[in-house]
Amino acid sequence: MPTRAPRICSCGKTVPSGALCACQEMRAKQRKARFDAKRPSARERGYDAEWQRESRSFLSVYNSCRRCGQRATLVDHIKPHRGDKILFWDRSNWQALCVPCHSSWKQSQERRPNKETSK
Repeated sequence: MPTRAPRICSCGKTVPSGALCACQEMRAKQRKARFDAKRPSARERGYDAEWQRESRSFLSVYNSCRRCGQRATLVDHIKPHRGDKILFWDRSNWQALCVPCHSSWKQSQERRPNKETSK
């Protein structure tokens, strides 16, 4: 099967197809560090001892992943709460997920543009 030809990075270096140049990796690390510096801590976003207690209680009742059926270990918000405390604590907005489903499927869903804002 043929492979794609290497490409030229904006810095002038030749980079294999599908790989990132060292300058691109550095820019991505810096961008992520800037984002993390502005982002409130988990505790500041509401994930405190009370959340831990309530999520354990929820998982004792709903112990299988809503997506794949494996053992659930996380409580996820179906609709992202974005700081709204009423939506944050609304149990009808909670779902039990396993780590792989939360880390892959759910995160990719949240990265998609919101249909309401794209109109």
